[in-house]
Amino acid sequence: MQYYRILYQSMVVPLSLLMGEFIHLLPLWIVLFFFSVVMHEVAHGYVALRCGDDTASLMGRLTLNPIPHIDPVGTILLPLMLIVLRAGIIFGWAKPVPINPYNFYNYRQGMIKVSLSGVLTNFIIAAVLAAFVYLFNLTGFHETTAGANLIILFTATASINIILGIFNLVPIPPLDGSNFLSVMLPDNLARFYESIKPYGFFIIIILFMLGILGSIILFFGNILYRLMFMGLPL
Repeated sequence: MQYYRILYQSMVVPLSLLMGEFIHLLPLWIVLFFFSVVMHEVAHGYVALRCGDDTASLMGRLTLNPIPHIDPVGTILLPLMLIVLRAGIIFGWAKPVPINPYNFYNYRQGMIKVSLSGVLTNFIIAAVLAAFVYLFNLTGFHETTAGANLIILFTATASINIILGIFNLVPIPPLDGSNFLSVMLPDNLARFYESIKPYGFFIIIILFMLGILGSIILFFGNILYRLMFMGLPL
């Protein structure tokens, strides 16, 4: 089955397939995309609650209902623009859950756990989907039409979760990687690092326009993608 063999050449391929012969899968994939970004934010809120901060819980953000999590730009406009423009990379974000780190039982440990929770959730989702693809391969289900559709859908969703996870690891405010790095730095460097927060979004946009950030995300994303799908037919 040609599409099954093409899938593992690059993590971008499943996304491009959804704009071609398998465009009928795009609506379902969009639902899975929403689920991925929502799970990322719910993970932040849930781990924050476990660490002593109930802000997200009190504001009704510990829910899989996508409506409270929708960010007009990051959840809708940007992903749709990237799909329409066939950018080859698709990412986005949900509305950040409100966190008050001063409620944590241990400030430093709480910040580390909450910062990494969303990224780990995206990687876990990708790993679970990869496990299903392995299962389909072992059982021969991949040779059926339904199996082919599910493999493309699952690999495309795994791709976006890997991209979301790596993107959020970038240590530029306000991404999760910056929160993690901030608590790891000595106090004087942390204060300087915090001072660039107002400019973080512009730095991210410039790095994307220069092609630097996209190349970094795809480089590490392809490594992780290939590791997750290692052993499947190429």
